[in-house]
Amino acid sequence: MSKALHPAEVLYAGGKPFPALAACEHFAGSEKLIAKALELQSRLGPIFDVTADCEDGAPAGREREHAQMVAALIDSPANRFDRVGARIHPAHHPAWREELELLLARAGARLAYLVLPKAECLGDVEMQIAALDALRSRLGITRPIPVHVLIETPGALHDVWRIAQLPGVESLDFGLMDFVSAHHGAIPASAMRSPGQFSHPLIARAKCEIAAAALGNGIVPTHNVTTEFRDTRVVAADARRAREEFGFLRMWSIHPNQIEAIVTALQPEAAETDEAASILSAAAAADWGPIQIDGRLHDRASYRYYWELLQRAHATGVTLPPAAARFFAPHPA
Repeated sequence: MSKALHPAEVLYAGGKPFPALAACEHFAGSEKLIAKALELQSRLGPIFDVTADCEDGAPAGREREHAQMVAALIDSPANRFDRVGARIHPAHHPAWREELELLLARAGARLAYLVLPKAECLGDVEMQIAALDALRSRLGITRPIPVHVLIETPGALHDVWRIAQLPGVESLDFGLMDFVSAHHGAIPASAMRSPGQFSHPLIARAKCEIAAAALGNGIVPTHNVTTEFRDTRVVAADARRAREEFGFLRMWSIHPNQIEAIVTALQPEAAETDEAASILSAAAAADWGPIQIDGRLHDRASYRYYWELLQRAHATGVTLPPAAARFFAPHPA
């Protein structure tokens, strides 16, 4: 083989590769908690993203100062991996435009993504994305800043497929607590935690629609928080159920104790990782043409499946076999 082609070069034929995001997104609101999250990320590596919260994290009346603090932390040496995003206020709150300006003016070169909450409809998301794009242009920021959209109202759920199709959207996140509250008591409080959050028909329907819309449009479905943080077995069980039954590939954390449990629960099994490494190594040796292994045929459709599995394994800190690790080297062999 004269030149080894990287999977990302050959498997998508000009299409959009599936986003390779960390399996856990950790929310932190105060300066102390954001700094603590960045310290933990520095120690564990970028196996989780940090979302600095300008919405619920900001004291009322001090939204400007809070956004300035968040921007400074994103632009600081504490942000070792450039995997810090920010959640701003929703489209109908007066603070969101100034928050966006402050974040991009100070940290636009390093902001990993922007989280848009409490959209009531497609138009709310379109308005905030248009403002983001206009501000990027005015500030001379040429890099794209991906958008993560929180689906936490009935209106946003109604428009979820059209939201997922918007340029720049990288993830759909389910906001369970606000979604339950938006139903005016029709959904019981027990549906905010397990097992109700997986068994109540209206919640299960919402999760299925969000995951289907995200995956159907090549973006990441992100699962809601688990309120339990002392018993990490509950956290891990919720993450596994979200992944195995509903197709979510990423999950929120609201307490540092939850992070490693979520990451571990969402890691591919070792046998799956080994199989993917073996298949992709053989595919690369065959210049990505069809192959057979153990009497089973493989082509680019299965290669894409196993490549994305390896990406999830890498993003969750799995030690990959050398045959697979080379695909993640700065300059693949």
